[in-house]
Amino acid sequence: MKNLCWIRRDLRLHDHAALSHALRGGETTLVFIFDPHILDKLENKSDKRVTFIYQSLQELEQKLQKKGSSLIIRYGKPEEEIPKLCQELKIEKVYTNRDYEPYAKKRDPLIEQNLKKLKVGFETFKDSVFFEKHEVLTGSGTVFKVFTPYKNKWLSLFDEVPEFECPLKKLTVFANPKNILAFNWYPVIGFVEDIPLLTGGTSFAQKRLKNFDKVMEDYKEARNFPAIEGTSYLSVYIRFGNISIRDMIRAALETKNEGSTTWLSEIIWRDFYHTILDAFSYVEKSAFKKEYDHIKWPGNPQHFTAWCEGRTGVPIVDAAMRCLNQTGMMHNRLRMIVASYLCKILLIDYRRGEHYFADHLLDYDLAANNGGWQWSSSSGCDAQPYFRIFNPYTQSEKFDADGNFIRQWLPELAKVPKKEIHRPDTLLYQDYPAPIVSYETNRMLCSKVYAAAIQKKISPDK
Repeated sequence: MKNLCWIRRDLRLHDHAALSHALRGGETTLVFIFDPHILDKLENKSDKRVTFIYQSLQELEQKLQKKGSSLIIRYGKPEEEIPKLCQELKIEKVYTNRDYEPYAKKRDPLIEQNLKKLKVGFETFKDSVFFEKHEVLTGSGTVFKVFTPYKNKWLSLFDEVPEFECPLKKLTVFANPKNILAFNWYPVIGFVEDIPLLTGGTSFAQKRLKNFDKVMEDYKEARNFPAIEGTSYLSVYIRFGNISIRDMIRAALETKNEGSTTWLSEIIWRDFYHTILDAFSYVEKSAFKKEYDHIKWPGNPQHFTAWCEGRTGVPIVDAAMRCLNQTGMMHNRLRMIVASYLCKILLIDYRRGEHYFADHLLDYDLAANNGGWQWSSSSGCDAQPYFRIFNPYTQSEKFDADGNFIRQWLPELAKVPKKEIHRPDTLLYQDYPAPIVSYETNRMLCSKVYAAAIQKKISPDK
């Protein structure tokens, strides 16, 4: 039987559900499609994420060539390219892993229909999450909307971590003159190379995971401090599937301590947000709590520009945004701080911040990004109450006490003493802007803006 394995957000050759099933079913060829529907939305034609994907595909090609095979690359609409390739190669069945984003859920059934006309099979598999939406349900058979009971049910259902073996000896042997090592695909897809801080590929992901194993014990506390390497830096690798969700869970289970337990909890959060996106696809464009769509955001558009550029006059916010703009990366604690500041202090629609992150984060994932922003704006499921507002100054004092992260990204504050670094006197340090709004005034206004929209009494600010 001649099979085609279509790789998408699963750029690896190990522990890969679709590839494993395809190889067990017969001779298998691999394909990756650069999809213009996705690429055309990227205004920056030197987007680092495209290079990260390109690097990952090059590593796959190197491994495949050692087996006498190759990765077929195509640029075009998948609903056209997949059937066309199946006809060229006389493919009998297409295997791929499930994608839970709204676009993919519309695209894949269309491809299945097109293949059915050609009498070609199409089968999808669970791979990028550990549990899908129908597997972790409440007692009444509905999807959980609160994380803690979801997590408890997830853990109660968890038994063992399967591994999908991929016997590469069954790969199709062929020569491919347009393989991604021999042919320059950048001009074809309309992008130019821009090397990211983290290199794409499974080998780099596995090194990161191995290094993180050594410090995972301290993860519970260390993850909150942006000036130290207390996180795994694996988010981009799991986003593009250089390693599997199961690789990460196995690592968490190897040792039992507070750090590994906390990391496993973060993995479960990821499943939770993918469940929410899959079950309630409207969250892509609207608030999970629909009444929050009625908020009249009074924020100043110029303040949004200042937030994007790291010129708000709040050092921890500005340092985080400048780090994002230069590297495509932002610490999770900082994501919460800058998100809360945008929607609850600058009073700007959270969706504008969500879209900015979508354009700039190297590890951008629709489910996680949307879930995080809706949590910060209080519009999502299991979000913090709208009257809970992150104080960027106290957050800065607590998690960057010496100001090392601030000084790294705000050189104009390099000589400011640590007692002043979190809220410097801009009369003394004139190279740095004064705060564009009053934090104290706007946090009070925030409660009124939210309460007016959701028709609730104003609760005490906490």
